[in-house]
Amino acid sequence: MDSIHYAKRIQNAILPSDSTIKHALNESFVLYQPKDIVSGDFYWLEKWGNETLVAAVDCTGHGVPGALMSIVGHNILAQTVNVLGLTRPSLILNETNSQLSKKLNQDPEVATVRDGMDIALISINYTKLKIEFAGANNPLWIIRDNEVIKIHGDKFPIGAFVGEDLQQFTNHEWELQKNDCVYIFTDGFADQFGGPKGKKFKYKQLEELLLEHHRKPLDEQKEIYLKTINDWIGELQQIDDILIIGIRI
Repeated sequence: MDSIHYAKRIQNAILPSDSTIKHALNESFVLYQPKDIVSGDFYWLEKWGNETLVAAVDCTGHGVPGALMSIVGHNILAQTVNVLGLTRPSLILNETNSQLSKKLNQDPEVATVRDGMDIALISINYTKLKIEFAGANNPLWIIRDNEVIKIHGDKFPIGAFVGEDLQQFTNHEWELQKNDCVYIFTDGFADQFGGPKGKKFKYKQLEELLLEHHRKPLDEQKEIYLKTINDWIGELQQIDDILIIGIRI
């Protein structure tokens, strides 16, 4: 357990600090609740020129395997921006897909398991009030005028079996307005079992929750969502890592 707790310190070192997030984004929150001590979910942020890149990432598995994958995924994402200079989300995901597949499937004789990541990646330009998005299974939600605008990611993950052709991710561009609330997340919140009947929380209920509270300060939203999911879990166990990122434009 001492090793696991030390691994948590190492994993936390790759996550952007609270001060980095506050400096890079307008009003925002990160709700991050690992299932175990270390996590297969992680969040990522990079600034490049006028673009602010933010991602919510869900690696295969949780606990130690997921945490190891998160280190690999984080390093590849950082390299695509800081070394290759890519800022278009679809190009970042394409390059991440290529690099991850190479690293995990070097030997066709032993590459039998699909390891990879689901991800929602956005690039915000505050000057032009524009957002770009690409997703591997996970979406982008924008709440504007009490309406949820859902921009869906592609229905395949990052990572592939040996011999599979790498699919290309779709880039979405959207005009933003002041006070838009932008949300990206992994599936842990919606998939959590709980409540009076021990059923999944589900995306519909998450949508209703965000709609009800999106006008509140982001710090207050985080506390509401955290209490909601913990009350939902009740005496059951958390089944997956939980990650939601909210940003007010």
